[in-house]
Amino acid sequence: MKGFGVELEHLSKRFGQVEALRELSLDIRPGELVALLGPSGCGKTTTLLLIAGIYRPSAGRILFDGRPVEHLHPKDRDIGMVFQSYALYPHMTLRENIAFPLRLKRLGAKEVRERVERVATLLGIAELLERRPAEVSGGQQQRAALARALVKEPGLLLLDEPLSNLDARIRLQARTEIRRLQLQLGVTTLLVTHDQAEALAMADRVAVLAEGRLQQYDAPEALYRRPANTFVAHFIGDPPMNLYRGRFTPEGFVGEVRWPLPSGGPPPLLGEGFLGIRPEDLTVVPGGVPEGVRGRVLLREALGREVLLTLALEGGGQVRALVPGGAPYRPGDVVGLRYALEALHFFDPEGRRVGDGVAPARGA
Repeated sequence: MKGFGVELEHLSKRFGQVEALRELSLDIRPGELVALLGPSGCGKTTTLLLIAGIYRPSAGRILFDGRPVEHLHPKDRDIGMVFQSYALYPHMTLRENIAFPLRLKRLGAKEVRERVERVATLLGIAELLERRPAEVSGGQQQRAALARALVKEPGLLLLDEPLSNLDARIRLQARTEIRRLQLQLGVTTLLVTHDQAEALAMADRVAVLAEGRLQQYDAPEALYRRPANTFVAHFIGDPPMNLYRGRFTPEGFVGEVRWPLPSGGPPPLLGEGFLGIRPEDLTVVPGGVPEGVRGRVLLREALGREVLLTLALEGGGQVRALVPGGAPYRPGDVVGLRYALEALHFFDPEGRRVGDGVAPARGA
């Protein structure tokens, strides 16, 4: 199985007066797993259905290995697709469901049997082939749907929210298995998801969409450490980045909060803009710190091995900070916050990133 490259050139889709996708340009390398990530209505599923041939583009081009495919019927595009609902036929066994696309191609019975059993073994469901969908678990149905897509040996695999119907524990296992299988087979894969943890864990690169427009297309770590704008900064990361609107001066930031800037040179932006800092890049210490920010703990949220503190700052406004689970801070405690200049993110009044500063890796 060998994946092909995909290029989207200024792809747009309108439904009447609604512009669901606007001038999307992406390149997906052969064998790469790319995630389309964003909130509901951002255009990610529309993009997937355009690539699949279920929708026709209003403008722009779709190329597979440099060949335009907008004119091709879905069955002629060499794709496999897994839907959120799995779309398994309830009256058929898993064997019959997986074999269905091969039957449509009128392949011989021996070849169909061999290919079904090979992909079922690969996905760990060979012993379930004679069962019907209602007789297996949700995770096993998801594997059967994936097997049905892969049995055709497609050049492109399209995954539309394939894990959203699974519980949290099985979802974590399934995303690991899908990624392992994708790397093993080398099939080019496009994953649609609204779950940032899923996208960042599975994908080589992630395309973040909002309101039909591409916000940033980059490796997961770059999205986290160098967000291109305030939307990506707030959308990527859990808990999300603290973001404030205000004015930058040589001494510090004044706005929704008052935030002194550590020594290390002037900020890359003076005047109006946005300041951002991630909760995990703040160090909480007892009492006040002259070079930092002082606040009072309002809320303590236990997150397992970490605790999320919400603080009311002395100069006004609030901030959230992530601390180790054993940290002793409780509501009412007065604490100080320390942070490095490199941990701060600067955005212009339109929300675009300013400067090339890189936040330190967590734990550094």
